[in-house]
Amino acid sequence: MRKNILITGGAGFIGSHIADKLCHSYNVTVVDDLSGGDKINVNDACDLIEGDVSDAVLISKLFKLIKFDYVFHLAAYAAEGLSHFIRKFNYTNNLIGSVNIINECIKHEVKCLVFTSSIAVYGKNQLPMKEDLTPHPEDPYGIAKYAVELDIRAAHEMFGLNYIIFRPFNVFGERQNINDKYRNVIGIFINQILSGKPLTIFGDGAQIRAFTYIDDISSIMADSIFVKNAYNNTFNIGSDKFYTVNKLAEIVKKTINPDAEIIYHNKRKEVDHAYCDISKIQEYILNIKYTPLECGIKNMVKWARASKIKKPESFKNIEIEKNLPESWRS
Repeated sequence: MRKNILITGGAGFIGSHIADKLCHSYNVTVVDDLSGGDKINVNDACDLIEGDVSDAVLISKLFKLIKFDYVFHLAAYAAEGLSHFIRKFNYTNNLIGSVNIINECIKHEVKCLVFTSSIAVYGKNQLPMKEDLTPHPEDPYGIAKYAVELDIRAAHEMFGLNYIIFRPFNVFGERQNINDKYRNVIGIFINQILSGKPLTIFGDGAQIRAFTYIDDISSIMADSIFVKNAYNNTFNIGSDKFYTVNKLAEIVKKTINPDAEIIYHNKRKEVDHAYCDISKIQEYILNIKYTPLECGIKNMVKWARASKIKKPESFKNIEIEKNLPESWRS
């Protein structure tokens, strides 16, 4: 009998790629409110349910209807910088919604819950960021992710819920929302150049990030539920190569339009440098291969050219206007 798998946020970027890896061998149900994802991302072999994980009644009914063996929880609004200004929205979506999923996983004895966290939990810790560091998140998004991590561990201790926590970093590639001006710097750069606009960088561009191509992690995450010794562990997952934002801008320009202009805005509140140690996951998953940044960007640009480029829309429900960056006000 085919196993049943639930993927929340499965119409989104990472979630849809994980669904692709699993849907031909297992019964995959996708739950997504389509606020950041798109129906076109959902494989025809999946069952799509439009809904919000913060809707406890909906989630409860779904778990009663289908006996899920495994759950991948990716539904979230992942905008670290913006989360300072949408605190209630952030915690409702990223914390309360997650608690609804955890509750049902416990009640229905799910074999393993795979939670996609973030390196935002680390904050300004020493580099490289390692799983054994004590997290100190700097923004409400990271705080929510870390709170969910703690709750999952508590659920394991109290109820025996098995889990795997992944902390991806700066993932990019096909199906990423390139029309979102608040997050995903590669997508923002691609949208700007293809729209004939200058690239915008906050601060001096010396910030360091490790950019990870989607195909390099989606299979690992999808297959993790069958790696039993990985259960009840937390893993950094992503590339071991890191670049400044200025270098990234050069690569994107070279790929699309070398003559594109760069405009620098005032520095915003964010972690300056973020890259991780990945030795732990390499102990559990052998032969991990990473796509060179230039190749991944070429693939993403090819996809983006065939996609519908839209003018980035402003977030409709800003809760706090104070200190909101000027470029986010229009």
